[in-house]
Amino acid sequence: MGALDEVERHDDHGGRGHAHGGMDVALAGSDRGIRAVKVSLVALGATAGVQAFIVALSGSIALLADTIHNATDALTAIPLWVAFVVGRRKPTKRYSYGYERAEDLAGIMIVLVIAASAAVAAWEAVNRLIEPREVTHLPWVMAAAIVGFAGNELVAMYRIRVGKRIGSAALVADGHHARTDGLTSLGVLAGAIGVALGYDRADPIAGLVITVAILVVLWHATKTVFRRILDGTDETTVPLVESVAASVKGVEHVTSAKARWTGHALNAELEIQVRPELTVQDAHMIAEEVEHELLHAIPRLRGATVHIDPHGPVHYEGPMAHHRG
Repeated sequence: MGALDEVERHDDHGGRGHAHGGMDVALAGSDRGIRAVKVSLVALGATAGVQAFIVALSGSIALLADTIHNATDALTAIPLWVAFVVGRRKPTKRYSYGYERAEDLAGIMIVLVIAASAAVAAWEAVNRLIEPREVTHLPWVMAAAIVGFAGNELVAMYRIRVGKRIGSAALVADGHHARTDGLTSLGVLAGAIGVALGYDRADPIAGLVITVAILVVLWHATKTVFRRILDGTDETTVPLVESVAASVKGVEHVTSAKARWTGHALNAELEIQVRPELTVQDAHMIAEEVEHELLHAIPRLRGATVHIDPHGPVHYEGPMAHHRG
């Protein structure tokens, strides 16, 4: 992927071999995320700048819509950048789980920016349909559309790859946003070709098509971001936690398992049963081994809280009995 690929490859060492999840891995993920945000901000800013210059020359409403979309896509990197920086702060007494949920808040801001860009693009396209205006410098418009597609696709590939590598839903969503921007740039190219063939309304119609594409991205980004906010995970995550824990020697039964994301780090909570005659130390060692195996088996897992219960016919009506449904 050229220069963008080299930037990412530079930071793709470590994280192999016997590395475990934890704060160091989370911080490394934040570093990669910040680097991805910086690179994509510069790349998309340059792309939007080139397009804005040609919009001023040509008056193309489709290119204007695409330029607005590219500019807002570049700007969404700013809250994401801030979120990665804030998420690196150490936990405090007030925020004992840390600040990594700032990344989820940035995801909400990204969704709102995408929605705003759809509204602006639709408004401009409808106005141009009502009051048509001649589109000039068509070769330049076509060239700008090609630049927009190339710039966005490179950034999209980079963001999505880094986002998946560090477990950042917000960065992946922003990458898909950039990819759709690239496809809408091809819509601008189609509109310009239509105008060149004598159909003047092809340009604002292309602007409306771009708006629809933005709305599709908005829908998918919203689902991704809100799943994280509501502590949702991939459907295979919890079953994997259960199966890995159950495979550890000494675990008689996995009573329950939960997992949720905090920023781009995954956290798990389990209740397991062991033989009641074991010593506290032996039971603790089993719990440690469960967490150890989970850290090896599940990417981006920061850690697991493992609660021990006795297995078998032993029944203890402790003080928590009446709190359990």
